[in-house]
Order: sequence, then C-alpha cells, then structure tokens
Amino acid sequence: MRDIDLNADLGETVDGVPTADDDAMFAVVSSASVACGGHAGDAVSMREAVVRSVLHGVALGAHPSYPDRAGFGRSALVIAPDALRAAVAAQLADLSDAGADIRYVKPHGALYHAAGADPVVAAAVVAAVADLAARLGRPLPVLGLGDALAAAARGAGLPFVREAFLDRGYLPDGSLVPRGAPGDLLHDAHEVAERALRLAVAGEVVAVDGTILATDAVSLCVHSDTPESVAMALAVRGAFDAAGIPVRAPW
Repeated sequence: MRDIDLNADLGETVDGVPTADDDAMFAVVSSASVACGGHAGDAVSMREAVVRSVLHGVALGAHPSYPDRAGFGRSALVIAPDALRAAVAAQLADLSDAGADIRYVKPHGALYHAAGADPVVAAAVVAAVADLAARLGRPLPVLGLGDALAAAARGAGLPFVREAFLDRGYLPDGSLVPRGAPGDLLHDAHEVAERALRLAVAGEVVAVDGTILATDAVSLCVHSDTPESVAMALAVRGAFDAAGIPVRAPW
C-alpha cells in the first residue's frame, strides 16, 4: 500500500490568537503548511510551529498567501508579477528566519486557486520558490492543485505534488466548491475518513453532483480552521491505521 501524506494548514494566528488547535493537529498530521505572515501568523507563531514540528516529527512547509491579513488571504488581489514574487519571497524568508527547515511550499487561499489556473500568477509564485530552492541547494516541492501551477513548477525544475481535500466539496471539473456555496464544506468525520480511504486506495473523489473524479494526489488536506478538524484528522488516521496505509510525508 502506497504512503499517504496528511497535511493541515497550521500556525494561523490572527492578532496572536490561534484559529485552530495546533497542539492537537501537529500530533496527528505528517505535514504542516505554516502561515508565514501573508494572511496570518507572526514571528512567534512561526517559531512555535517549528518547535511543534520537531517535537512530533512533522514535515514543515511554507503556506504563503496574497498580502491580505484583513481578508485572511481569501480575496483575489491584482498584483504585478514582480511584486507578487517579492511578497511570496518575503514570507518564505520570514519562515526560514524563524528556524524552519522548509520542506515544501503550498500557496494559501485565493493565491492557491489563482496559481492553479493562471500561468502568470503561477510563474510568480514558483519563481519565489525556485529562488529559495537555489539558496538551499536542493529541490523544493510545490504542493497544490491546478495545471498552471503544476506546469510552472515542472518548468522551473521543481517537483510538483498534487493534493486532494478531505473537508471541501468538489465541482465536476475538479475545482473546489467556492466557500459559502452549497456543499463547500464537509463536517462529518466518518464521511471524511471514508473519502480519505477512497482517495488512498482508488485515487478518486466524488464531486457534489456525483461525478467521480480521478486524481493522483498523494497528500490529503484537512483545513485546521474547520470546526471538526481534529475529529476529522483523528478519524482519517484511525482509518488508515486499520487499513494498513502508512501515513508519511513525501519530502
């Protein structure tokens, strides 16, 4: 049985207040995508994430976003490519300065969706990642969803790792149901665990209209600010353990 990565977005403090139970989530996931100041997080939360990642043996990734703390990075912004590259690079630098051994990069929120669909945005994000990879002297994988981001990463010589979402609804075209629309979020931990097993074993997920979507995702995401996130993550780990599916970071 192939290994599966379980990731969550963590370190998302707003005005010093965490949006999730990071202690509980770090104990369950294999990879943590850590907010690095664009939409949430600060120097303190980044250092705390580094400590937790070491304590629990969790791979730490950077989770940069549009510079949009007011909108939690969920609003699409129009930013010149050079400015966007600089904004992402600054966030990666802040996480590195906090002591992080960055193993991968996953854009957040609106930037995630824009980079997945828009080659210009994807190129700006990947350029910042490639700059960091060059300084580190090793490939730095990009985690995401969308052909534009995959093409940009591979064009820059960076590994691209596709992910799937356990707690978000899918549209028939493989994109996510927009937040606030019917079917955008799943709330039942048992349903999420069943989805995770189907993704791990069959490589498929069911869209809101019943369409079966094939995916080669090897990293599965639970959003930490979903109210049921801890219960979901625990249910997924329990289901994987029972099925003999190893949960391990791919980086």
